[in-house]
Amino acid sequence: MDFGIVMFATDYAIAPDELARAAEERGFESLWFPEHTHIPASRKSPWPGGPELPKEYWHTHDLFVALAMAAAATKRLKIGSGICLVVERDPIMLAKEVATLDFLSNGRFLFGIGGGWNVEEMANHGTQFSQRWKLLRERIEAMKVIWREDDAAYHGELVDFDPIWSWPKPAQKPHPPILLGGHGSKALDRVVRYCDGWLPIVVRAGSLSDEVADLRRRASAAGRDPNSISINLYGVPADVDTLRSYAAAGAQRGIFSLPSAGRDKVLPLLDRYAAVMAELRRA
Repeated sequence: MDFGIVMFATDYAIAPDELARAAEERGFESLWFPEHTHIPASRKSPWPGGPELPKEYWHTHDLFVALAMAAAATKRLKIGSGICLVVERDPIMLAKEVATLDFLSNGRFLFGIGGGWNVEEMANHGTQFSQRWKLLRERIEAMKVIWREDDAAYHGELVDFDPIWSWPKPAQKPHPPILLGGHGSKALDRVVRYCDGWLPIVVRAGSLSDEVADLRRRASAAGRDPNSISINLYGVPADVDTLRSYAAAGAQRGIFSLPSAGRDKVLPLLDRYAAVMAELRRA
């Protein structure tokens, strides 16, 4: 397995470039940042993680600015969106942001995506909660056309545009890996239909071996090579035996979580994760 780290990049935490350098120096494969454009003050939508929403959700830096800083500070480290709220972004602009970041980082971008949970947040962007998955799929399909075609056009129910010109094209061909965050049978079907990998929060994934087997069955039934779909686990524990079991179940990447905090708290935890990673590699 490869190992990455994820942290909410905020205005009070260790800076994205410093964290990226520290991760690369310690041998991590990737660095991931989540995003929220804002959090509505109403707080009507319940947070899936518990009763109180942590403040990092409304203190995040812009996702692509933070990732660009991380990429510029490193040479080998992959940089990932974990996750990008595609339903809150214009697909033509997002296609350019993704392509530019991948081009300038020499093909180091991993495009984690998801549908989101905050009804009011996406409503502020003009997105209906009930349509979010259809909108996400159409935007991903449209962006694939933009990345692939010189004269790119897309005509869907929710996304529609005549031929456009848009460069740069991504360094990775045909595009950076698209990894879907989500759980359950519908999420697995979406992965098979238009993504390159699955990015579940590991504590919500149920029996990982069963879910991976289910995903592979669905891929085969759809005519896809099951081995072409990567398994990327978000929020793995720093436990060697558990991580070995994830690898045995078919996971290719484990992502450790870091608190959104200063270097005095983040770097020692990063060292702890690096030690676990080293122990696994010695086995």
